[in-house]
Amino acid sequence: MRDERELGGAWRRFQRHDFPQPSPDLAAFVDHYWLVSWSYAQPYRQKIVPYPRVNLTVADDGTAVVTGVGSKHGTRVLEGDRTVVGVAFRPGGFRPFLGRPVATITDHQLPAAEIFDGIPTEPTVEAVEAMLRRHRPEPDPRAEEAADLVATIAAKPEITRVDELGRPVRQLQRLFAEYVGINPKWVIRRYRLHEVTERLAKGATIDWAGLAAELGYADQAHFVRDFTKMFGESPTHYAQRY
Repeated sequence: MRDERELGGAWRRFQRHDFPQPSPDLAAFVDHYWLVSWSYAQPYRQKIVPYPRVNLTVADDGTAVVTGVGSKHGTRVLEGDRTVVGVAFRPGGFRPFLGRPVATITDHQLPAAEIFDGIPTEPTVEAVEAMLRRHRPEPDPRAEEAADLVATIAAKPEITRVDELGRPVRQLQRLFAEYVGINPKWVIRRYRLHEVTERLAKGATIDWAGLAAELGYADQAHFVRDFTKMFGESPTHYAQRY
C-alpha cells in the first residue's frame, strides 16, 4: 500500500520549501540554500533523490550534519513539526572546506562539527552564511573546472557518454573523484534521468521507448533499470507522485 500523502503532489499540504540564493561572496562555493518545514501527525517516509552535490543541514533541534553525494536514492522519516536549513554546495565547492577528496565522504554522513566550528543554534540562512564566512577558503580553480563540467552536462541533453566531454576519460575520473565525489558517468546518467522527472512534473505524456532512445539507452529495459536503481521505483510508479 502506498502512502496517499506522496501521490498527486499531496505532500505539498504538509511541507513548505524555499530556495534562497547565496550571497555573492559565497557563490563560488554554494549553489543554493534550501529551507524546509514540515508538519506530520503520523511519520512520513520522504524519498531523497541524489544530485552531485554535498549538503550541509542545520535543524531546529541543534543537529548539524554534512552529507556526501549519494550514489542512489534514500529515505528519511519526517514526523512532528520541524524546520531545517540546508546548504547545497556547488559541485566542487565543498572540496576547499573539506581539505581532502570529496569521494571520501560519498554515501556517508558526518557531524558538521568535524569540519566547522560555531554551528548555528537556529536554522537560518543568515546564521549559516556567517559560519561559512568564518571558514571561507581561497577559491580553487580546479573546483571551478569541476563545476563548469557538471554545468555543461546538465545543460546539454545530447551528452550521454563521458568521452563526449572532450577530455581524457581517466583525467575526468580523477577530477570528479577529487572534487565532485562521484564519477562523470554517474553524473551524466543522473542529469539525463532528471529530464524524465522534469517532464513528469509538468504532466507530459511519455513515450517511454522513444524517451529511452533519446537519452542514449540501448533499449527501454536498460532505461527502466537505471531509473529504478537511481529513484527506488519504476518510472510509471514514480509518475504517480505527480
